[in-house]
Amino acid sequence: MTTSDPTGLHRVLDEPVAGSLPLPQAARRLDTRPTLWPDEVRIRVERLNLDAASFRQLESAHDGDGDAVRREVLDIVAERGKMQNPVTGSGGMLVGVVEEVGPESPLGLAVGDRVATLVSLTLTPLVIEDALEGWTGEDEQVPCDGYAILFGRSIAAVLPDDEAPELALSVMDVCGAPALTRRIVTTYAEESKIDGEASKTDASGVTVAVIGGGGKSGSLSLAAAREAGAGHLIGVVPTDSEAERLRAAGLADEVVVADARNPVALRDAITKAGGPADVTVVCVDVPGCEGGAILATADGGTVIFFSMATSFSAAALGAEGLAADVTMLVGNGYVPGHAAYALDLLRANPGVRSLFEGRLAP
Repeated sequence: MTTSDPTGLHRVLDEPVAGSLPLPQAARRLDTRPTLWPDEVRIRVERLNLDAASFRQLESAHDGDGDAVRREVLDIVAERGKMQNPVTGSGGMLVGVVEEVGPESPLGLAVGDRVATLVSLTLTPLVIEDALEGWTGEDEQVPCDGYAILFGRSIAAVLPDDEAPELALSVMDVCGAPALTRRIVTTYAEESKIDGEASKTDASGVTVAVIGGGGKSGSLSLAAAREAGAGHLIGVVPTDSEAERLRAAGLADEVVVADARNPVALRDAITKAGGPADVTVVCVDVPGCEGGAILATADGGTVIFFSMATSFSAAALGAEGLAADVTMLVGNGYVPGHAAYALDLLRANPGVRSLFEGRLAP
């Protein structure tokens, strides 16, 4: 291509199919040359944050061998010019310092800004230059030296001065989940029309269940649902130890231990805890949780799938097969203002902070 495209199409190295190139996220390989097109930004990478589903798959595939996980991540990035797990299709995000800004970049960034990218590593040209020598391969956060390229339609947020970069990165990695949860719960409090007359409702009678409520996106989603006025919050976790931490955080009215891959057990656990839920938020990083989430949701309710481990065909066909009248939403990771909102929840909620800091503790 002779001109850049704000979507990054000019960085795609695949052969055209039916006369057109795939977008960078769908492409097999990206051009990682450091020379910028006019609307691009180059970031000196300090840390990657692999998404939970991708890291869990890598860890499982290599039986917890951190060296093998590190080698595979290096191989993926070298081969594809981006971090995109070939099994899960997902990537993560990064923190770094702005190194150069193209004269036509619309992102509003300046050289020296420390930023977190709010677009996936699956579409971000990436070069690793230190062989990940500072990473054990045993956790999602990856110290890294290298560079990455942002396009005209990329999104990045300048990191706050009042939070550790590792903590801010963890929050921003999942910041779309609480923002979307707040939006959906808030719809229950919006003006409705009854017999032609305006009537105000509120969300105090709304039950929200968060599957994976002890994790990063789950804990923020519980806090967001509470802030939006939900009346009854149910947090679902897989183990007693996670349940103990979530209860201590005070984010849910009921905390239940259940295997989200067991549809009937999950339905029964949520029902016993005050369900079925009007809104169910799926924040787990393992596959096979679609049926249980659907069964645990009331007729006319909403299921938000906020996990890269979700099979959306299984969700659609499962709802049809169960004759479930539920709205199913894909959390796409972007809601306007999502980064600032998630950080505000962290600052305002000691329970959220305790869970995040606990995950980062060595």
